[in-house]
Amino acid sequence: MKKNFYILYCVTTIFIFNNCEKAFEIPDDVIVKDFVWKGMNAYYLYQNQIEDLSDRRFSSDQELNSYLRTFSNPFDLFDNLLISDDNKSRLIEDYTILGEPELLMEKGFQFGAIIEPGTTDNVICYVLYTLPGSDAEASGLQRGDFFNAVNGTQLMRTNFEELLITNTDSEFELTMVDFDGTLVRPTGSSLTITNQTLIAPSIFMEKIITQGSEDIGYLMFNNEFSKVYLNDINQTILNFDNQAITKLVLDLRYSASGGTFARNIAKLGTMFTGKSSEETFIKEKWNTKAQPWFEINQPDSLVTKFPENLNVTTPLNSVALTDIYIVLNNTNFSGSSAIELLINSLNPHLNVHIIGNQTEGNNTGSITLYNSVDYDFAFRNDTHTFALQPVVLTFLNTNDLGYSRGFIPTLDLCNNEDILNLGDLGESSDPILNRILEFISIGNTTNSNCNSDDYEHIFNSRSLGANSVMFIEQNLPNTL
Repeated sequence: MKKNFYILYCVTTIFIFNNCEKAFEIPDDVIVKDFVWKGMNAYYLYQNQIEDLSDRRFSSDQELNSYLRTFSNPFDLFDNLLISDDNKSRLIEDYTILGEPELLMEKGFQFGAIIEPGTTDNVICYVLYTLPGSDAEASGLQRGDFFNAVNGTQLMRTNFEELLITNTDSEFELTMVDFDGTLVRPTGSSLTITNQTLIAPSIFMEKIITQGSEDIGYLMFNNEFSKVYLNDINQTILNFDNQAITKLVLDLRYSASGGTFARNIAKLGTMFTGKSSEETFIKEKWNTKAQPWFEINQPDSLVTKFPENLNVTTPLNSVALTDIYIVLNNTNFSGSSAIELLINSLNPHLNVHIIGNQTEGNNTGSITLYNSVDYDFAFRNDTHTFALQPVVLTFLNTNDLGYSRGFIPTLDLCNNEDILNLGDLGESSDPILNRILEFISIGNTTNSNCNSDDYEHIFNSRSLGANSVMFIEQNLPNTL
């Protein structure tokens, strides 16, 4: 789908200069800066808001080079070309670090941490879950347990990360305590747990919940929406389809799903709806220069349809849901970029119920640009390893609706789970799941009654890795 962009570039849409001169040899001292400026000028979503990215800002290559030399390094130039609140675009110094995420690794148990009431630095930890098959599970450590010391050392604000997260000792000895919301009481027991780093299971929990005459699917997914995990979700969807479910609770409260490729979200769309590959799932809207060109020359590239296959050898399984209930991840159950894209894209196709709090409204996407005539990796300039990842587009659904203001939840949650009443995951004793099942049964939409939680929460695993950027892959035109 790549086309020579130069003729159109000279005649109708000026990407760099008014006078389509013969290609100018770029001086060695500005090669990277030239790449940064031209990539941002061509594709940055907010290009028309940055004076120094204007097509008429420079009348010649020499004038552009003089401007580029006023910056001591490419990062200073890049920062100067961003709108003030853009914290998503990136300039990468070494593109060899990029690629699909590797398998997610985690400790044998996950936990949250608060400051002990009445103190300024003492830390109490509460267990969120243990990994199936882990030594933590075998030792008897359970969701809802409390501990306040590791290897005999009191956990403090200044040391809990070193003792629990980055600790490389072969074992943990956890001092267990009872906590009633105010007072900490030693139980007199401790648990010794092997310090394991394990491959996180693709599916943390999958089950059918029978409510009256209805079977409801429940899927707790704690990982990333990357290709290494999609195969397992695909198998779970087949299991659910065999049970003929029409409603699914997708529990993402501990999910690390932040950014991924839009194509992976589209595969989830097929799994949850079974829609035809002729139907549109995601639309893209680029900047005021690139969008018209794509509409004329590559209109299909602006649309992501429901895919049929997981990969070249595996078809996508699907279940024809009428309703999906999505428990948001991230701090204060505010969701992430990947989940927002999933919600918005699913909305025209089934009833999406959001469980959590107001989402951020991150409806932008990025692309990785390399220093070549079509910004592709294959013919990149090999004199450096810089790559650009600018915000280049906004996402819309098939009804042309975006979500820059975020989503208001169907059922709101307290900012934190009730650590005194966590319940059992996947069971009605879990207050969050119980509220969803009640809503499914009787349509109760009353606000949650949050206990007076005045604790200072300083750590929770659900906030890790969830604030990433959504990426797309697209063939870009040849600019020379």
